[in-house]
Amino acid sequence: MAWLLVIVAGFLETGFAVCLKLSHGFTRLWPTIAFACFALGSFGLLTLSLRKLDIGPAYAVWTGIGAAGTAVYGMIFLGDLVSVLKIVSITLVIVGVIGLQLSGSSH
Repeated sequence: MAWLLVIVAGFLETGFAVCLKLSHGFTRLWPTIAFACFALGSFGLLTLSLRKLDIGPAYAVWTGIGAAGTAVYGMIFLGDLVSVLKIVSITLVIVGVIGLQLSGSSH
């Protein structure tokens, strides 16, 4: 269950990163409110998961999902540059996250 919380928190991290961009420096109300909601949810779920998980792998999974998700969202919906190197790098992040998760936890 704790890993599920980390995964959901990672997707919420993607949401808060995207909303941060859409808020244009907190000058747009609704993206700013969405940013705050996603950020609180993401940090809250990560905090709950850390009751059971080691910090290193959990944090790496959380940031990996957030970083990869944000990069993919940007390429699909925000017109960010798409390149082979970027796709390979995102894939390596995901592989690393999976490896850390599979490395096990002492709890």
